[in-house]
Amino acid sequence: MKIFNTLSRRKEEFVPLEEGKVKMYVCGPTVYNFIHIGNARPMIVFDTVRRYFEYRGYEVNYVSNFTDVDDKIIKKANEEGVDAETISRRYIAECKKDMEMMNVRPATTHPQATQEIGGMLEMIETLIESGHAYRAEDGTVYFRTSSFPDYGKLSHKNLEDLQSGFREIKVTGEEGKEDPSDFVLWKPKKEGEPYWESPWCEGRPGWHIECSVMSKKYLGDSIDIHAGGEDLIFPHHENEIAQSESANGKPFATYWMHNAFLNIDNKKMSKSLGNFFTVREISEKYDLQVLRFFMLSAHYRSPLNFSAELMEASKNGLERILTAVERLDDSLAAAPDRAENEEEKKCRAQAEEFVKKFEDAMDDDFNTADAIAAVFELARLSNTAVSGESARSLAAYLRETMEKLCNVLGILTERKKETLDSEIEELIAKRQQARKEKNFALADEIRGKLSEMGIVLEDTREGVKWKRV
Repeated sequence: MKIFNTLSRRKEEFVPLEEGKVKMYVCGPTVYNFIHIGNARPMIVFDTVRRYFEYRGYEVNYVSNFTDVDDKIIKKANEEGVDAETISRRYIAECKKDMEMMNVRPATTHPQATQEIGGMLEMIETLIESGHAYRAEDGTVYFRTSSFPDYGKLSHKNLEDLQSGFREIKVTGEEGKEDPSDFVLWKPKKEGEPYWESPWCEGRPGWHIECSVMSKKYLGDSIDIHAGGEDLIFPHHENEIAQSESANGKPFATYWMHNAFLNIDNKKMSKSLGNFFTVREISEKYDLQVLRFFMLSAHYRSPLNFSAELMEASKNGLERILTAVERLDDSLAAAPDRAENEEEKKCRAQAEEFVKKFEDAMDDDFNTADAIAAVFELARLSNTAVSGESARSLAAYLRETMEKLCNVLGILTERKKETLDSEIEELIAKRQQARKEKNFALADEIRGKLSEMGIVLEDTREGVKWKRV
């Protein structure tokens, strides 16, 4: 299995720190509103990475945080006249609902920044004692970037160039810095903000320190994989490396994985352009399984463009897979229990080749686009080679294989059960009766009426089936 490592800028063979186990930390959202579809991409991508490791037999300890103290949360709380905890608690709950609809599994641990303040104080104290951090006159604690010779190794930025660039930017309130490239570990409270006691001042942590502390607590000093969106490479992940390795005296993460940006109709997503969509808004138009399928239709390191046309294409692609699974279920119900003939043995061998294609794609830096292509080939094979007259063992093998591969991708193979209102149920029953009485004109009229209501009927050997469009 090979992973593209942002640290080395090349694909590397995956070798875990501990055989058979994966320690993985993924930066989670700041919870001040509903998550947007940009937040959804790393959630879906790295949930899929986790699922594939488990498919390969690894035990995965997967940690993803919620940043629940931040300027945006405080601003939202002040606007609503409530405390910051009320805002963060509300949107953590809403985020978990969206994750469930996207079939993103809960992390092994979902730590929250406000519950880990004690660990942050300890790590900051360690950094001060070792000379990697210092307290300014106003109580702000800064990390001394010049004390960490490898600063810039993840983003491949030179510290001298960074310092030169920072010197051109005058930032109000940061006069206490020894150097413009130093970053905040702890900052003094402001009026109307939540705060905690510390040896330096009443205040709250900087953003970067929380992930270093939570990763250390729940995974250890060194981890296998640290992941997130590419916008986090600098400064967030760069700063995490500096403070973690300075405090712990060990390499922080072996592999760094970053997903590329998501654009909307070939433009950067922003509220000012009016192309900013939350996951909840998308759920009003599409089943979020479609959004998940769309997110995995491109390699995670490739920029992805969101558009109505591409979402429709994803909806159709997902439909092809679900229809193939339904056909397999129908075949399995009718299939005889007999030995497989030569043609059926060839079909099984071909299916095994598609499984190998799927695994090869996922082993090559989690290429979900090619993995989905292999699932499509498996679906096409099952549609053409399997029927109610096929050997039950073949139908069962293909059904189980489809389920197994789709599970890696987080794709649910069973359609959601929908309830029909009494009027629609009555119309379907009337159409069935009309067909029984050979009144095909009435049956067609009812079919047309149902179609206008968004209900499409399909007459099969197993009876009438329906779906919404």
